[in-house]
Amino acid sequence: MNELVFFINNVVVAGSVTGSIYAIGAVGVTLIFSIMRFAHFAHADMMTFGAFMVLLLTAAFPGAGSAVGLPTAIVMLPLAMALTAALAVGIDRAFYKPLRAHGVKPIVMVIGSLGVTLMLQGLIRLFAGTGGQSLYIGERKEIYRLELPFEAVTRPVIVTEPQVILFVLTIAAVVGLHLFLSRSRLGKAMRAMSDNPDLAQASGINTTTIVAVTWMIAGGLAAIAGTLLSLDVTFKPDLSFFLLLPIFAAAIVGGVGHPYGAIAGGFVVGFAETLAVFNWSVLLRPLQAHFPEWLELPRNLAFVGTEYKIVVPFFILVAILVWRPTGLFKGKVI
Repeated sequence: MNELVFFINNVVVAGSVTGSIYAIGAVGVTLIFSIMRFAHFAHADMMTFGAFMVLLLTAAFPGAGSAVGLPTAIVMLPLAMALTAALAVGIDRAFYKPLRAHGVKPIVMVIGSLGVTLMLQGLIRLFAGTGGQSLYIGERKEIYRLELPFEAVTRPVIVTEPQVILFVLTIAAVVGLHLFLSRSRLGKAMRAMSDNPDLAQASGINTTTIVAVTWMIAGGLAAIAGTLLSLDVTFKPDLSFFLLLPIFAAAIVGGVGHPYGAIAGGFVVGFAETLAVFNWSVLLRPLQAHFPEWLELPRNLAFVGTEYKIVVPFFILVAILVWRPTGLFKGKVI
């Protein structure tokens, strides 16, 4: 039973956390692709920017969350979402809109997004430095230990406060996005534009407004993902470097341009990463007595080492492109 608790802590909980981060990030990537028709490589840097804004606001108003019983970073998150949304719209107006006006090909937009990535990374490093910083300023991260009602279990299931908040906000974001896309006029207009931009414009849909709303949603979701990841671990200026490939892998696995597919792809990639680095010898240890004498379990029985975890989403990405290029949801835009 203790081995099972170890599995829950290191796979179920950790995989859910990683999958939630990837899912929220991949939704923003796939929304931008479905409307603008190009892969936005600077999306992960918008996540880092959102987390940096939360760090600055938390440092400016330490202890503000104690009044509502939440970490100050979570209280400051809505303002950081607004700032990141404004940054996303500003980037589109300054860099991508002129390119669209000249009718450039999508590959040119992709190269442009790489330039935006380098600029954002440089600016964040300039003001944030190169070291890691905690978003808990003058506060303590709560850790919840859930004891299971079994005598044979001596280890608790461990969940931290930011992980609980992450699960709640992920559910809220998924439900809110679904209601927005399926019930609101703007959401239906976004679906129409993603399906056929020319027909949508001919039907009287204000495509300029749809583009701006898309960037605002993507920026807000980026701030949520970056902040919650930084709360769970720590804020680092190079946060985006380790997130870009898994997020795009999640978007492609689910089906590029399909928001719900991006959510599913995020959890597929997140759990695949976690399962790949999990030490399976811990689960097999109780069965050691049933193995032949010559067969001894190694101390570490993982598919890949932790330092090679970034290889997993790349492998999944290649496998999906070969086996099912349209992704699990056939790349349809809702």
